[in-house]
Amino acid sequence: MAGFETKLMLTSSLLLLIGVCTGSFYDNFDITWGDGRANIFESGQLLTCTLDKISDISISGSGFQSKKEYLFGKIDMKMKLVAGNSAGTVTAYFLMFSQLSSKGETWDEIDFKFLGNVTGQPYVLHTNVFTGGKGNREMQFYLWFNPTTDFHSYTVLWNPLNIIFLVDGIPIRVFKNNEAHGVAYPKSQPMKIYSSLWEADDWATQGGRVKTDWPNAPYSAYYRSFSDVDCCSRSSIWNWVTCNANSNS
Repeated sequence: MAGFETKLMLTSSLLLLIGVCTGSFYDNFDITWGDGRANIFESGQLLTCTLDKISDISISGSGFQSKKEYLFGKIDMKMKLVAGNSAGTVTAYFLMFSQLSSKGETWDEIDFKFLGNVTGQPYVLHTNVFTGGKGNREMQFYLWFNPTTDFHSYTVLWNPLNIIFLVDGIPIRVFKNNEAHGVAYPKSQPMKIYSSLWEADDWATQGGRVKTDWPNAPYSAYYRSFSDVDCCSRSSIWNWVTCNANSNS
């Protein structure tokens, strides 16, 4: 009995250690574009993306992606969105099949997109799921708080049965596995995490009626406390690591 209790205590201790495994944005992500407009600060605990107008004919946002690929799990990021007049800007945070060469039949994607607005008007949270190259499953929400004054948690819980979108731990949307009814479901292709800040004033704010206020630029979005829980992840096509808890919270 004593031996069993000792093993149980050791197992519990190991699980606790796994649950608080820490990393940083340096460890988990690569900045992929933006020519210096995305940066990591605070010893890897804070990442920023910036959108700016370089000239009258040139605009540049910025973005980053995860080093690893994921198949199922709970992906969580705390974000603080562009403040003030953010009309025309889009902050995207999503999972996408990383071997995608074109958006065809292999296109799987799970989306959070935050559509900016004029000062005092609410952000629109745009969600979508692409499976087997088919999307058109948009659902939009008004956030019940100001997402620009503090960090809030945005989570994708993805398993073989459901994809659940959560904001501050509150489920806002469930996309069920309806393969039995002929609807494709993402369950076999690993995805990477991507995020970016970019300009889309032809459609993002009030259907494109409100344009980006470039004298207000640059615009910045902020990221903290990334975590992946109970994920099957891999750093290469030969190296799967299952149920890997990782965070920089």
